[in-house]
Amino acid sequence: MDDNFFNKIEEKTKVNKDTIIDLAKRLQQGNFKDEDTLRSIIHELSNITGKDVSIEKENKIINMIVNDKVPKDLNKYI
Repeated sequence: MDDNFFNKIEEKTKVNKDTIIDLAKRLQQGNFKDEDTLRSIIHELSNITGKDVSIEKENKIINMIVNDKVPKDLNKYI
């Protein structure tokens, strides 16, 4: 991924590139079909960004990930 992608994310979330890369490395070892793992990741991201995630939104995110409904091109969302 290029720096432009990370710059857009940092601008919107105030989370720097190193933090994102560190989290991504840890996520590579995670089980994305396990609800507890996903909830832990969502909570960690919520804490890092300072944004609250409602239980409804958390459930929707988990459902999308477990059912492979996550968009492939994330650039249009940032």
